[in-house]
Amino acid sequence: MSQVLIITVLASYFGALILISYITSKNASSETFFTGDRQSPWYLVAFGMIGASLSGVTFISVPGKVVNDGMAYFQVVMGYVLGYIVIAQLLMPIYYRLNLTSIYEFLEKRLGLVSYKTGAAFFILSRTLGSAIRLYLATVVLQLFLFDDLGVPYWLTACITILLIWVYTFKGGIKTIVYTDTFQTFFLISAVVICTVIVANALNVDLLGLWDSISETKTTQGNSMTRIFVFDDPNAKNYFWKHFFGGMFLTIAMTGLDQDLMQKNLTCKNINDAKKNMYSFTGVLLVTNLLFLILGGALYVYAFSEGIPLPTKTDHTFPTLALNHFGTIAGIFFLLGITASSYASADSALAALTTGFCIDFLNFKKKGETEKRKLMLFVHIGFSILFLLIILATNWYISQNPKTDIIDIILTLASYTYGPLIGLFAFGIFTKRIIRFNWLVPLICIIIPFLCYLLDKNSNWIVGQYKFGYEMLIINGGMTFLCLYLFSVKSKTVAHATY
Repeated sequence: MSQVLIITVLASYFGALILISYITSKNASSETFFTGDRQSPWYLVAFGMIGASLSGVTFISVPGKVVNDGMAYFQVVMGYVLGYIVIAQLLMPIYYRLNLTSIYEFLEKRLGLVSYKTGAAFFILSRTLGSAIRLYLATVVLQLFLFDDLGVPYWLTACITILLIWVYTFKGGIKTIVYTDTFQTFFLISAVVICTVIVANALNVDLLGLWDSISETKTTQGNSMTRIFVFDDPNAKNYFWKHFFGGMFLTIAMTGLDQDLMQKNLTCKNINDAKKNMYSFTGVLLVTNLLFLILGGALYVYAFSEGIPLPTKTDHTFPTLALNHFGTIAGIFFLLGITASSYASADSALAALTTGFCIDFLNFKKKGETEKRKLMLFVHIGFSILFLLIILATNWYISQNPKTDIIDIILTLASYTYGPLIGLFAFGIFTKRIIRFNWLVPLICIIIPFLCYLLDKNSNWIVGQYKFGYEMLIINGGMTFLCLYLFSVKSKTVAHATY
């Protein structure tokens, strides 16, 4: 693709986002920024959440992983479904009953101020790291296929990326994001469908024939690329039960206990609309992830059949083929897809982090509207700068470790940073006990992830050949819950309404 065409596509895309922002942010107040005035149509929230959940990592890394793991990642996706059911039936009714703006206010009502601040702090840590690293992937693609040729340094590419997000989210907040994410999800799903069809046509097969071709192609491990279920090696990281239950708890943590995605649900008019949103979103997400895996298999079938040398990093396979081998249409939709998936995830995270910090740490509800607007602006800018710094640090780390798998980095980090949130919420929901010494809560939530990290790094002599995967999140949350329980006492004053 020519540089002029790439710039034209991106300029048109961001022009549309800024126009949507302008329309939806008229007469916006601080309440609009945080809750969308609780008037968002559930079907828009459901569709837009696809883009926010998948991100550029899914768009690039999931297809790339097929060459090594086949379609085993779908085991994780199957676990997601059970996790979304738990969120819809257990967590969302609590959030709506308590009329929460920040979901961590539940911890204050149930366990006190220290637990509340601890939970909010772990969300900010988790979401800031995860979202910035996801966004990094989009900046790298733009750098490799556009800005390098223009002589633009990487740090400037990263600055432009952050500035564009800030421009269309700083005023309307979550209300704007409900609409921009819907717009972006449309292009994300269109991109994966159109690119798959283009590859099938290039191979002169229909979709069933494409599946057969993928099935006949072997991974680097010698298995069929369509292999989903791994039951033969309990020690393997992608063993079915590890992936399935790991996926379930990752969903509960990264969606149900995450202000970013729950903030969208809380903009629905009532709990029934929010549940419709969650179940619709789950169905579409399941199909979309399967499409990404099929696309990944198709990419490798095409590359092998044409003798195309593959990039060293699997994350570069999709962009290399889409932009250099599949023609203009595929290139355009790839650009739209990677941009949509990356920005849909990052923009909502930026709004959620601004919300979380203002509500949870700045006593925001007791301030006047003028002061609220000023604080929102400074916090929004602050998190934008923090995103930029993490992106630049990630770029340095990847340059030193070129074989690093981005999606594994994100999910591994989540196993450590979301574990304390699972433990805190589980303790608050499933027990009627209170912590004896509140100062122990942050101490426990810091020590347990560190112990889990030591367990993982020393697994060879602690548990033999067993390799920890995403189930580390369950271990982390379980150990946090157990420690909280050991330092707690029964209480007769726990309000039943908090359950």
